[in-house]
Amino acid sequence: MEPTLLSTTSVEYGKVSLEQVTRLLLGLLGQVKRLEQEIAKIKEAGIKTQTNVKNISQTVDVVKDGLRSLQSHGPCTPKGPQAKVVEETPCPLPKAKPIGLASGVPFWSEAPKVLPSLAQPTPRRVAPPQVPSPPPSPRLQSPIGTTAPPPPAPVAAYPAPVKVDHPDAYTGKIGSKAKQWLTWMLAWTRLNLRMFPTNQEVLSFLLMNMKDSAGAWAHPHLDQLGSHQAIIQTVEGFKLEFLAAFGNPDATRAAEQKITTLTQSSTCADYITKFRTLAMELDWNDAALRGQFAQGLHWEVSQQIATRKHRPCTLLELQNAALVIDNALRKERASHPPRDSKPSKPSNPARGTSTSQPTTGSRKLSNNPNFVLEEEQNRRRAAGACIKCRKMGHKFAECRTGWKATPIEDKGKAKETAKIGKDSKYQLGKEISPLFTISIKPEKQAEHLEVLIDSGATLSFLHPCTAKALRLPLIDLPTPCTVTMLDGSNPQAGKIWKKAHLTFLIDGKRMTETFLICNTGTHAAILGIKWLETHNPKIDWSLQTLSFPHNLPEHVAIAKEEEADPNPLEGVPSKYHQYAKVFGEEEFNKLPPHRHYDIGIELTEEGPLNLPLYSMTDAKSITLKDWLRDKLKAGKIRPSKSSISSPVMFVPKKDGSRRLVVDYRCLNNRTQKNVYPLPHPDDLMAQLRGAKVFTKLDLQWGYNNVRVKEGDKWKTAFRTKYGLYESLVMTFGLTNAPAAFQHFKNELFKDLLDVCVIIYLDDILIYSKDDASHAQHVHEVLKRLMDNQLFCKASKCTFHVTLVEYLGIIVLDKGFSLDKLKIQAVQEWPVPTKVKEVQSFLGFANFLHWFVANFSHLARPLHNLVKKDTIWKWDTKEQEAFQGLKDAITNAPVLCHADPTKPYFLETDASGAALGSILSQRQEDSRLHPLGFLLESFKGAEQNYDTHNKELLAIIRSFEYWRIFLEGTAHPITVFTNHRNLEYWKESQMFNRRHARWHLLLAGYNFQIVYRPGKQSGKPDALS
Repeated sequence: MEPTLLSTTSVEYGKVSLEQVTRLLLGLLGQVKRLEQEIAKIKEAGIKTQTNVKNISQTVDVVKDGLRSLQSHGPCTPKGPQAKVVEETPCPLPKAKPIGLASGVPFWSEAPKVLPSLAQPTPRRVAPPQVPSPPPSPRLQSPIGTTAPPPPAPVAAYPAPVKVDHPDAYTGKIGSKAKQWLTWMLAWTRLNLRMFPTNQEVLSFLLMNMKDSAGAWAHPHLDQLGSHQAIIQTVEGFKLEFLAAFGNPDATRAAEQKITTLTQSSTCADYITKFRTLAMELDWNDAALRGQFAQGLHWEVSQQIATRKHRPCTLLELQNAALVIDNALRKERASHPPRDSKPSKPSNPARGTSTSQPTTGSRKLSNNPNFVLEEEQNRRRAAGACIKCRKMGHKFAECRTGWKATPIEDKGKAKETAKIGKDSKYQLGKEISPLFTISIKPEKQAEHLEVLIDSGATLSFLHPCTAKALRLPLIDLPTPCTVTMLDGSNPQAGKIWKKAHLTFLIDGKRMTETFLICNTGTHAAILGIKWLETHNPKIDWSLQTLSFPHNLPEHVAIAKEEEADPNPLEGVPSKYHQYAKVFGEEEFNKLPPHRHYDIGIELTEEGPLNLPLYSMTDAKSITLKDWLRDKLKAGKIRPSKSSISSPVMFVPKKDGSRRLVVDYRCLNNRTQKNVYPLPHPDDLMAQLRGAKVFTKLDLQWGYNNVRVKEGDKWKTAFRTKYGLYESLVMTFGLTNAPAAFQHFKNELFKDLLDVCVIIYLDDILIYSKDDASHAQHVHEVLKRLMDNQLFCKASKCTFHVTLVEYLGIIVLDKGFSLDKLKIQAVQEWPVPTKVKEVQSFLGFANFLHWFVANFSHLARPLHNLVKKDTIWKWDTKEQEAFQGLKDAITNAPVLCHADPTKPYFLETDASGAALGSILSQRQEDSRLHPLGFLLESFKGAEQNYDTHNKELLAIIRSFEYWRIFLEGTAHPITVFTNHRNLEYWKESQMFNRRHARWHLLLAGYNFQIVYRPGKQSGKPDALS
């Protein structure tokens, strides 16, 4: 529209000002803009009106078609798949907007509705089938004859909500329950998307469905939801935070442990379900999962899969094949029930024998998942594989898989499942008497061997692996022997070609036996009837013990200690024969020279220094006379005119012989003590990390290699029935002897200590990482011994071994374990009947406390019983403590060597009375293995500390105790605590005096404190 002037009156020039003209033009331009906006609105309203009319027309047509169909056919139920019946979910209706106004929701946002079927209940409706869009109606043609634009495509509607109750509110249970609840809740929200248009509503719903401890965790997140400070912004973020707080951080390790012991004990479908559940927690590849799944399959299912022409190549194929075979076998068993309902007793696999044959006729699926056919056992045995797990590299008795316990039905009684450890004998039915086994100790080996006493075996037999481990030379037999084994098999095609001679100790008696080399099953050796007839031991069949009567005079056993060895270099490698003097008898019998390490005896106060003679038997008197003659000849003692004297006596040694010692108790009470420290066994063992090869040297009468200082010899005088003598060398029994001897040895090897040598008194252990460097270390040590006139007994030394006994502990290349004889001694310890016997037991058990996690707690009732002025009363509490200690020592774990290249993990906990901690490292199996335990009771004012300070004190004590491991580590030390406040203790800015002192103490350590809930701190919690 063109603008026009309102007045056509002529205007004279000069009569209208320029300002009036400008206002007139601006007014005209404003009217033009308003007219343009009104025209645009009219056009937009027309287009929307046309669209709405067209949509209404189409809907009317659909309704008419539905009415005509209903009138002609009546109500009917549509054929085909039954539509899901869902319940109406009330939701607010959107506010109605007039036609023509802009609307964010198109008219086709919901599917067209049909009339409800008369056969259905009122509160429910059937989800309608999709109705195709009708063609455009002719009535929707525009007035100018052009076809109206097609209707907009229908917008996808939310699925109708499904009638499923959402899970209960989460209460804060840690582990699999948390992950299960999260999975269910997220699935429920996906089924009900209409209720949650945005992520914020989903998060609100999840957080509001948490209560108790979980609700306390959710409250701050719910309060900050939607703000820029909120930690949780998305559903994925909620999952991460939730699992970090309530998930199991050790889920992978637990799943690995369970999946490696999982076997098919019922149906294959059940086994697959359990396997898949555990596999979800692991990141194993398909090949590893396939191998583990096959290992746990029932023996018969596995056997049929192995005989297939085309074996499964993936885990899914293997599971499908196993499922088909298992179902077929079970169907066959159901169709051919056995005539006799009594289950046959299977053989005892632990004994390596098989006396029963498989059921003939239809091959039924055995209820025993561990059963292995005799043919399969022979096949695995011939291939050198384990008959339990089919794997190579270990024997049947060393298999870690263990036999799976199976349910046993007993005439309608409830099923019982026996808990069987991996080293237990697998048995079904009535209890079978155990085989008669004894422990022998090879002469040049630290480890004891379990051998079978078999009166049914004509000869003695030795397992090839045992002969190899003992490095015994094998001798060819002139004529091969044919032997039938316990399981009916014939080793090496029925022939035995080799034999070996083994010297060993049993019940303090040394003997040599000839063994035939063949497979002896789970036993290291078998002693047969020929050995029993030759030695005629005394056997107590009720107690299962074997012993030898000692009818020889006592002096023979004692004198043997000083007899010359006919071959002093026997057992010494030829490359060390240049140090023959170290192992010879001639040099040892000479008087050692004076050194500045000579022992001195300084008397402190007045008191008695004389004790009367002790009576002796005739046998002991003969031995004493021989001992005096030998020592006088060697120049190590001399007649004395001293005014003081101490008596002599005999003490038993561990090999059954006796040692003559002087009772210096009165002299020791008046001697000033030498405080030179003896090494702690824990510190010595800590130096062995990474060592693979060991050599142990035992000094012969080590104390006699140190002289007594001039002017102090008269103080060592001892009286006998044959006269008064004094010692020129340091003897057993002097109070300062251990300190003086340790000082002497440390000075002699000071540059090798903690490098390749550890020393505890007269026991020297040389350790190295490989054979090459080990030979150099042994050469250096033997050279120093020879130069300083120190001597060893070859029969008590071991060279270049991977397992050695040192200080009563079995040292291996992978860790430490207890000596079997000590474990046996604890197992057979009788119940104490008086305080002295309790003290004796505690003294022995205390030596092994390093291997017992909660030693102090277990032993506390016994310690209370031996306190002064305590009335003797052996009750249930004391008996439980006594038995608990025996069980704990018997089941003590193998402690691993510390590896400084790996990170350390410290688990600490504190209770009201004590603190406990465990130092661990992750080994090759990705699991944490203990390096040691710590348990201490709170003392004095520490008992009054609050929980925060006690938990912190547990960390302080742990770093002090394991300082030699934890100082200067390359990796941060992870400290697990169940006290959340300690997680931020290092970052604190303000400290009280105690915390400031502790903070300075820990400043030199590289560590981080990580919170772990109490339920996951079972081990340190049990200690405290």
